[in-house]
Amino acid sequence: MAEIDLYLDPVCPFAWVTSRWLLAAAEGGPHKVRLRQMSLAVLNEGRDVDADHRPMIDRSRRLGRVFAASADTAGQGAFNRLYDEVGTRLHVHRGGFDTDALTASLVAAGLDPALSHSLDDAGLDAAVTAAHRAGQDALGGSGGSPIIVVDGHGFNGPVLTENPGAHHGTALLEAIVTAATTPGFAALQRPYHGSPNIERTTEAAH
Repeated sequence: MAEIDLYLDPVCPFAWVTSRWLLAAAEGGPHKVRLRQMSLAVLNEGRDVDADHRPMIDRSRRLGRVFAASADTAGQGAFNRLYDEVGTRLHVHRGGFDTDALTASLVAAGLDPALSHSLDDAGLDAAVTAAHRAGQDALGGSGGSPIIVVDGHGFNGPVLTENPGAHHGTALLEAIVTAATTPGFAALQRPYHGSPNIERTTEAAH
């Protein structure tokens, strides 16, 4: 059995695909999976962010406060519930996100709708930074979303451009656990371009 933490920013579409794969692949199996918060806004502090990515960074900052407040008031399980609702709206339905949409997501997640006021509460930024720092410390360096930590071994990714489906997904999880716990294994990466295909799964394509 492996202890697996996946650090992610809720606004990251690649992290959404990775989280759906990981939760499905681990369901009913021996591995324990936790989703944890990181922040692309904190990661990019002091950096020049191009105009195309600035809205995502701003959304990361504001939504990150709500996720931090939710976890503080309702426990770590609140992160998963709210992420399911927010992620579905953002990444599956590609919807906009205003206060009304956030309030609806909080209610659907069984959380206090008044948490929507946390969007502009800069007093929560320290909590967001602390959550983000935990992921960076687990990685042992600076990395984006997502970061996977298997039995204390942290790696950037995995980055998935589509959901691999049940058969490939289970095999992928076991391969990552094996790689992560193999002494001396450091990195495996190949180029990719564009955004992930949220709706597509590998098995559905065949």
